[in-house]
Amino acid sequence: MTLHLVLGGTRSGKSARAEQLAARSGFPVAYVATGSAFDEEMSERIAAHRERRPDSWRTVETTDIDAALRDLPGDTCVLIDDLDSWITDQMGQGWLWTDAILARLDENQRAAWKRILAAAEAWRDIAKSRPGPVIVAAGQPGGGLIPTAAASRRWLDLHGEVVQVLSESADECELVVAGRALPLPAMERTEAPERFPEHRLREHGDTQVPEGAVDLAVNVLEGPPQWLADRLSEAAKDLAAYPDQRTARAAAAARHGRQPSECLLLNGAAEGFWLLAQELRPKHAVCVHPTFTEGEAALRAAGVPVTRIFRESGQWTFDPADVPDEADFVLLTRPDNPTGALDPVATVERLCRPGRTVVVDEAFADFLPDGTGMAARVDLPGLVAVRSLTKLWGIAGLRVGYLLADAATVARLDAARQPWPVSSLALEAIQTCASAEDERAERVRGVARDREALLEALADIPGLRTWPAAANFVLIRTDEADLRERLLADGLALRRGDTFPGLDRHHLRIAVRDGSTTDRLRTALTRHLKGAT
Repeated sequence: MTLHLVLGGTRSGKSARAEQLAARSGFPVAYVATGSAFDEEMSERIAAHRERRPDSWRTVETTDIDAALRDLPGDTCVLIDDLDSWITDQMGQGWLWTDAILARLDENQRAAWKRILAAAEAWRDIAKSRPGPVIVAAGQPGGGLIPTAAASRRWLDLHGEVVQVLSESADECELVVAGRALPLPAMERTEAPERFPEHRLREHGDTQVPEGAVDLAVNVLEGPPQWLADRLSEAAKDLAAYPDQRTARAAAAARHGRQPSECLLLNGAAEGFWLLAQELRPKHAVCVHPTFTEGEAALRAAGVPVTRIFRESGQWTFDPADVPDEADFVLLTRPDNPTGALDPVATVERLCRPGRTVVVDEAFADFLPDGTGMAARVDLPGLVAVRSLTKLWGIAGLRVGYLLADAATVARLDAARQPWPVSSLALEAIQTCASAEDERAERVRGVARDREALLEALADIPGLRTWPAAANFVLIRTDEADLRERLLADGLALRRGDTFPGLDRHHLRIAVRDGSTTDRLRTALTRHLKGAT
């Protein structure tokens, strides 16, 4: 979820600040204590820290941070206090301590040094992949004279390098002085997109909603509607037969004026990205960001080289000319997630050419007034449209989607799959929803009304920027990097922006909900951004 680094000198208040952040996180808290009492004074310090912790907090005393992060429940806020003791322990394991005044590192010690940095990077990445936040409290030594003893110099140097390893990927970094937290400037990921950690491509909104919070992170409508639930319930009475795709496949294809041979039913739209990556194995893929990241994750998992190009933040547009001519695979989302932008049809047309596969993720195309998108276009070479039924109809748990492409591509992808890849209930949903145009249109009109109400509610809040959207979510930006955490304390869970390449912690995505939820959100945002009214 988030990695928060809190730095400070001795008695600066850094530990108290870290504990305050943990208490405000809205998650159960696990306190990982890495220090040990090697004298009476240190025992008193540890006892004072222990007395401050609420009884509900779990304490884990260990220097094996890697194991603690792996073993603790994912929906836990982990507070690691303190980094200094972990470095001290690691130096002991690497035989880096010495009584000599002058002592250069030998070959084994240099190797140990590198192992310690690699270990810090490893547990840092585990921390970043956890659903719950991780807070690390660390000292800020080295402000005085350089010590004369080799051991002290080694500890200071190693401490500085480990802190840089953590800060490199930290979502938030603070320096605590005299009990006051000073936020340090964030690293601008849009200037160095290649630094975006690959493991974060697999983080989605469903991991960002703590128990009991109002879900504004997952952009799936409430569902299924009763008439669809009734059809699925009826279909569930006869599950003895193996799934037969023919009727559902024909219905999905016909919805877009296509032949069944041009339609591949999917176990959720995301399966399409993985099938395309594993089977086509492009030589040079391009992903247009910010966008739904599962497509790039699938490409990288298949060993495909990926180039990222970025939409301009003002209008969230991009120029097809920015895509390298040698790219044989291009992935974009239309309407785009998370920006809500709707690329002109002409933009997609300019990308298509013989010898190139252009994948248009149309997971939210059903929210367009006519619901068609690009899926009906048979005249564009290499075009693949990936569709999802889960968002509009509220059936994400059923995993329902399909893709449309030329018959040869569909046959190639189909041949790479296991038998019966889509369940009978999913087939029933595809067949039913494909013919439910009136119901789809009514649902879309309701979303449009609620979306406009949301945008209107946000319009006059100072310091908050919004963009028009063509789907069931709205992207916002503020100057406050910790707004999501503050809203979590109010029981409102918004989608993090910094898990999308090209965005940062100042961006949040809001799922469109009903009027009462919008009113509650507006009240909270006004309080945090404007002050109590």
